[in-house]
Amino acid sequence: MKKSIFTIILICACTLIGFSQENKKAAFWDNVQFGGGLNVGISNNSTTIGISPSAIYNVNDKFGTGVGVSYLYSKYKNSSDPISAYGASILALYKPFEGAQLSSEFEQSFIKVANTSRSVPALYLGAGYNLGRNVSAGVRYDVLYDKDKSLFASPLTPFFRVYF
Repeated sequence: MKKSIFTIILICACTLIGFSQENKKAAFWDNVQFGGGLNVGISNNSTTIGISPSAIYNVNDKFGTGVGVSYLYSKYKNSSDPISAYGASILALYKPFEGAQLSSEFEQSFIKVANTSRSVPALYLGAGYNLGRNVSAGVRYDVLYDKDKSLFASPLTPFFRVYF
């Protein structure tokens, strides 16, 4: 697992370096945006709320890649102990046409319930609508979802992202 995470981070870093060398006129930091997202998952059995700050490097007008961190809090109705989770992720955003945004995000989370901890990977594929250059909203699907291990009650979760 550690090798796959390292490989994904290495590919992302090489992509950033390669694309940043392609256009020397634009400074690296001119293409970086900071912001992140809010996650909310509500079902009959649980409520999950999270915040995910991140930094995105805009390779061009259509593609961006970056890294993020996250914190989530979840409470299940059939459990007296709340769940807290923190994690790190790498992500890619693609705007195929005006108004649309596709995303992929690999996140490694560390979940704590009472006195036990576990590590859970997630691979989110998402689709959203751009509400302007810096704001998007949509839904994402965790293709690695396991109902017995995942933090969310469903593999589908809505998102709201803002970048400055």
